Amino acid sequence: MRTVMYILTTIAVVGLAFWAYRENYATQQALSDADRLHANIRATHARLAVLRAEWAFQNRPDRLRDLADLNFDRLGLLPLHPGQFGQVDQVAYPQPPSELLPITDPVDVSTMNYDALTGADESEEDFE
Repeated sequence: MRTVMYILTTIAVVGLAFWAYRENYATQQALSDADRLHANIRATHARLAVLRAEWAFQNRPDRLRDLADLNFDRLGLLPLHPGQFGQVDQVAYPQPPSELLPITDPVDVSTMNYDALTGADESEEDFE
């Protein structure tokens, strides 16, 4: 009986050692993946900071004013004034359709889709 217990204990210890070995390497792989993702996030934040700086540089008011003056003949850009804006009640919204298509015979409408799906002929000879 002791021999069976020793063998079962040894098998359990070897099994747990194998499990711990696999978990250790799985954890190391997960940590490596997390470090790689953090490095990618840092690089993306750095690129985003450069893009924001470039956007701010390209959209400087004095640069935009000079570009508007330089291209005035072609674009005709003028400064906006408050009088150029309208009120919401001045907006002309499109009118909804006044009338839907009339349904003259509901049976024709309900079988129209069925005939198109089945490829049936619209003649009534098929039903007789």
